Amino acid sequence: MSFLVVVQARMASTRLPGKVMLPLAGAPSLRRIIERIRAARTPFELVVATTTGSEDDVIEELCRHLDARCFRGHKTDLLDRHYRAASDTPGRVVVKVPSDCPLIDPGVLDRVLEAYIADPDRYDYVSNLHPASYPDGNDVEVVPFPILETAWREAARPHEREHTTPFIWDQPERFRLGNLARETGLDLSMTLRFTVDYPDDQAFVAEVYDALWDPRRPFDLADILMLLEDQPEIMNLNSRYAGVNWYRHHLAELRTVDAGQTRQLEHG
Repeated sequence: MSFLVVVQARMASTRLPGKVMLPLAGAPSLRRIIERIRAARTPFELVVATTTGSEDDVIEELCRHLDARCFRGHKTDLLDRHYRAASDTPGRVVVKVPSDCPLIDPGVLDRVLEAYIADPDRYDYVSNLHPASYPDGNDVEVVPFPILETAWREAARPHEREHTTPFIWDQPERFRLGNLARETGLDLSMTLRFTVDYPDDQAFVAEVYDALWDPRRPFDLADILMLLEDQPEIMNLNSRYAGVNWYRHHLAELRTVDAGQTRQLEHG
């Protein structure tokens, strides 16, 4: 079985421009997430999917430095970008990992891939997101290429193109969906935020890296949870954004997501 991990990345982030190049433990965030993905045990190939915009030349240059393949495609149609990044080898299983998840646990990536490997003929889509139970920022989605191609051909609504996979996971009557929940049974998806979308998120992640980064061993989710228990002031850096995700803008369109799985942003 051949996996292709696709990391979508661009410089023109609306709320935090250039976030993939902001420093974490002395290196760009994108480098750190690639290192953490590569620390997973499951064999795979990796491609960074960025845009054709000149502002993303720096991403291609970093990929060259890291010996990582770089694909350049559509600026806003992420479904098209993922599809074309994987279309040279349509026999692969595509794995989506966003570049705004610099704290992703390599072990979580392994567990999601192992869940798919255990019974590949059973599922059209496997993730740890529907429903979510890991802290926001441990996102892993697994899609066989033919299913991704179906979405690429048929998805028409803007949020289906921008967010890559809703066409699949929002139709459970059509596609066979699998989900990996946290092994402890404790849902942290609405209380802990490890993703980077705002300056406060970057401050939080930078503090975690300053406390835990070790070039000899990637820290894991258990290490982060222990750190936050010992130093809750770190968690408070971005706690106002916990539970705030893109779902909040599309509750009228999404069939399998309700208001309990997102939170509106509180201003002030």
